[in-house]
Amino acid sequence: MFPTPIEKASGTTRWLYKVALPISMVLWLLPIIAVMLTSIRGQADLTNGNYWGMPSEWMLIENYSAVFQNTPMVQYVLNSFYVTIPTVIGTVVLSTLAGFALGTYRFKLNMVVFLLFVGGNFVPFQILMIPVRELTLKMGMYDSTMGLVMFHIAFQTGFATFFLRNFIRDLPYELIEAARIEGASEWQIFHRVVLPLVRPAVAAVAVLIFTFIWNDYFWATVLIQGDHAMPVTGGLKSLNGQWVAQWQLVSAGSILAAMPPVIIFFLLQKQFIAGLTVGATKG
Repeated sequence: MFPTPIEKASGTTRWLYKVALPISMVLWLLPIIAVMLTSIRGQADLTNGNYWGMPSEWMLIENYSAVFQNTPMVQYVLNSFYVTIPTVIGTVVLSTLAGFALGTYRFKLNMVVFLLFVGGNFVPFQILMIPVRELTLKMGMYDSTMGLVMFHIAFQTGFATFFLRNFIRDLPYELIEAARIEGASEWQIFHRVVLPLVRPAVAAVAVLIFTFIWNDYFWATVLIQGDHAMPVTGGLKSLNGQWVAQWQLVSAGSILAAMPPVIIFFLLQKQFIAGLTVGATKG
C-alpha cells in the first residue's frame, strides 16, 4: 500500500534517487535563484538580456534601498500585516469553535453542516469576484482592509473547520465524557481539554492561513484600489516604472515580500510538522 522506503530499495533505485533528487531541487530553485540574481542587477544587465549570467554590476544596496525610498513599500508591508494577522486570529477562533461543535456533538444535521463547510472549498473563487465586489460596495467596505479581512475570514473558515474538525473527532471521546461527569462546562471542556490536545493542529492551520492570505494577489487587486490599504502582493506592481520596466526593483520587492511567511514557517516549523502528522501512526 505504501511505497518502499528508499533505504530498503534496490541499489539501482537508490542510485537513481541520489541523482534525481539534486537535479529536481536545482530545477525547483531555478526561478527563485533567477529572482534573487535579478534583484541585485543593474538596469543595463536587463536591457542587454543578461538574465542568467553573473551581474556585471552589483546593485544590492542600491536596489533594496530604492524599494523603500522610491515606493510606499513599508505601507504595503504594514497593510499586509493589518490584513493577515486579524484574518488568522478570526479564522482560528471561528474554526476551532466550529470544529469543536462538529467533532464533539452528535446531532442529526452534523454531517449536513459539515458538508456545507467542505462544499464551500470547492467553489472556484473567481466566480465570486463580481458578487463579492458588489457586496463590499453596498456594505461600505470596498477599498478597505476591514473588507478584505472579513472576506478572507469567511472564505478560509471552511477549510480550517474541515481541518480541525477531523483532528477533534479523532480525540478519545471518553475524555470529554469524563470531563462532563466531573461537572466541567462546555467552555471548560473546549478550553482545558480539547484545545491543548489539538494545539499542533491549530498551529499548522495558523501557518497555512498566514501563508495563504499573505501571498494572496487576486483579492488584493479586486477589493483594494488605493495604496492606503493595498497589501504588498498587490503593491509590487507599483515598483515597475511607468515607461521603463524596472524588474530589478520588482524582484527585490518580491524577495522582501516573501520573507515574513518564510520566517513564520521556520519559527513554527516543529508545531507545523507535528500538526500535519498527528494521528499518522498508531501504537
